[in-house]
Amino acid sequence: MAHLMMSAARKSSGKTTLTIGLCAALRRRGLTVQPFKKGPDYIDPLWLGAAAGRPCRNLDFHTQGRDEITADFAHHLQGADIGVLEGNLGLFDGQDLEGSDSNAALAVLLRAPVVLVIDVQGMTRGVAPLLRGYESFDPRVQLAGVILNNVAGVRHGARLRQVVEYYSALPLLGVVQRNPELEIVERHLGLMPSNEAEEADAKIEAIRDRVAEQLDLDRLIELGRTAPMPDPARPPAAPAAIGSPVRIAIARDSAFGFYYPGDLEAMSACGAELVPIDTLTDPHLPEVDGLFLGGGFPESRMEALEGNVSLRSEIRAFIEGGGPAYAECGGLMYLSRSLTWGGKTCKMIGLIPGDTVMGERPQGRGYVRLRETGAAPWARVADQPEEIAAHEFHYSRLEHLGSGLSFAYRVLRGHGVDGRHDGIVYKNLLASYSHLRNVGGNRWVERFIRHVRDCCGI
Repeated sequence: MAHLMMSAARKSSGKTTLTIGLCAALRRRGLTVQPFKKGPDYIDPLWLGAAAGRPCRNLDFHTQGRDEITADFAHHLQGADIGVLEGNLGLFDGQDLEGSDSNAALAVLLRAPVVLVIDVQGMTRGVAPLLRGYESFDPRVQLAGVILNNVAGVRHGARLRQVVEYYSALPLLGVVQRNPELEIVERHLGLMPSNEAEEADAKIEAIRDRVAEQLDLDRLIELGRTAPMPDPARPPAAPAAIGSPVRIAIARDSAFGFYYPGDLEAMSACGAELVPIDTLTDPHLPEVDGLFLGGGFPESRMEALEGNVSLRSEIRAFIEGGGPAYAECGGLMYLSRSLTWGGKTCKMIGLIPGDTVMGERPQGRGYVRLRETGAAPWARVADQPEEIAAHEFHYSRLEHLGSGLSFAYRVLRGHGVDGRHDGIVYKNLLASYSHLRNVGGNRWVERFIRHVRDCCGI
């Protein structure tokens, strides 16, 4: 099964846009494309999944062990003609001094040839020592080609081509000229998620056409076919149904759309029927046993959220009546008293005794480690570690929090709600700024579904 990694010398090199275009171009060729994204990201995978026509899968050293990553990768490559893995940050960047958590380390683990994207704005001959350094830095990495991005014009591109061919042995796989069609609207959390942008499909098509014109697709496909499969590993364990079926309402709309596909699949495997709700337009909460409010951009739809009074009232009544619910980040914001952004304040559900205020800078960003306090409403499962690896990325903070709150987690690393705690517990609600992922070290889905069944007495 062919596969390759798209990486870059540094972040903001245009790598994500080119990877979106590559996935869409390969798909138009009739190939079944499986996208992957390194790290804990929701937004890029939404675009990559839309471009490829298959859900994008995250591979993350923080939440997954090496064997789990390899097994997950091999499992989801099945049935695909080619896997396209997008790195995060730069190829050799990471938190570990020796690079054990870098894109390069992931490429080595998965035996993935690496295509290096270089933003060449303002560069000509200076690209040569950069390429030579990347070629020689880690001999374990199969650096298989380079794409030059953000090229000023034909003359600039011709000059750069001469430099690369003279000074480097790397194949030149594309010279991509600067073009407004290759730009995606950005906002405070990065790329606008494709589940929100009304013209996402048209944007993907435009990116696809420009990328297909300027990348050597045939050579990229052949490069992917040279990749050996990673070392065999056990397939990821599939959750088993753990009791009678339950119905879980899940917010799926332009305000809430941040969910890992694997988590939702695990819920279904555990016997949960996922019932989508639109928090902006649905007047009523359907007959369900539990509620899941994921992350997203509620501030961008706060007037519509405030205006849907009937649904807000029914969600509040459901949780006040002991209904089991889980909320992450945007979901937590929705459950607070109010949401303030851009000089305007809107009423939210009002279950969490605090007011959400959007800041100009991230309040919490990156990997977190949590230790359970024992206050969580979910019972622990066998072999569950005491510490949980998760991530957070939020510009909002909770102000005017009431006293005497119960928290499910003590924050060992990260920010959470107040720098020390995360996971507000109220009756059978757990609401957290941290995003969990259902992996071997944190089987939160099984815990939540068991809790829903316990609350329902089934």
